[in-house]
Amino acid sequence: MINKVVGSFDEAMADVQSGAMIHFGGFANPHNTPNYLIAALARRGADQLTGVSTYAGHGEEVQRELFERRNLEPLPDGWDLGLMAELGRLGKLITSFPNGNSRELLYPFEHVLRRGEAEVEVLGQGSIAERIRCARAGIPAFYTPVGVGTFVAEGKEVREFDGVAHILETALKADFALIRAHRADRFGNLVFRGPRTFNQTMAGAAAVTVAEVDEVVPLGELGPDEIHTPGVYVQRVVVRPSTPLDDWRTPA
Repeated sequence: MINKVVGSFDEAMADVQSGAMIHFGGFANPHNTPNYLIAALARRGADQLTGVSTYAGHGEEVQRELFERRNLEPLPDGWDLGLMAELGRLGKLITSFPNGNSRELLYPFEHVLRRGEAEVEVLGQGSIAERIRCARAGIPAFYTPVGVGTFVAEGKEVREFDGVAHILETALKADFALIRAHRADRFGNLVFRGPRTFNQTMAGAAAVTVAEVDEVVPLGELGPDEIHTPGVYVQRVVVRPSTPLDDWRTPA
């Protein structure tokens, strides 16, 4: 019997090794970020990770400040990629936004970069999305005009198509993809709530895709037209706790 539901977040992250490449889903919003998977990864202790994400993560302190500036109640469990930066677990980050838009509030990864403790590869958001999608589709590489004549093109093959220069970008196949969805069944079929963003793009673009969900429903409750990501792209499903935790060190 196929059952991809895992009993705990720590169990779901138990085989992540140091040096792994990991896709981090979400879109600069703690509400669609795999918060508890990130917390479990932090507890796992693996380091020198290569992270792939649309942004570098706020971290707890910056996130709290941003919420307070907007008169919003900070989330007790809004952990994001910034936590991994604060703990010094990232050896490299592939992203479109390695820093924030405020000179007053520095993302944790910015401090890491200033100390020379990690590398960063900056790409346009569309290029990152397509590199991930190609990994999911089994396409090794593609040509794009984005980045020609800039630092993005350094060391990459350049060819002309219809008189326009294009650079060769390769697929980003990760060891693990950590994503956030709303509902799942035991086969791993997923339904998202709100923008699907990089969560859906990253599902299937790694050897192991782990989905953090709000609930698991009985098999057959998700209709074929309702499913956003088929279970064939998902290896593990973990359910978020019904009561939010307030410390990433607490197992869930």
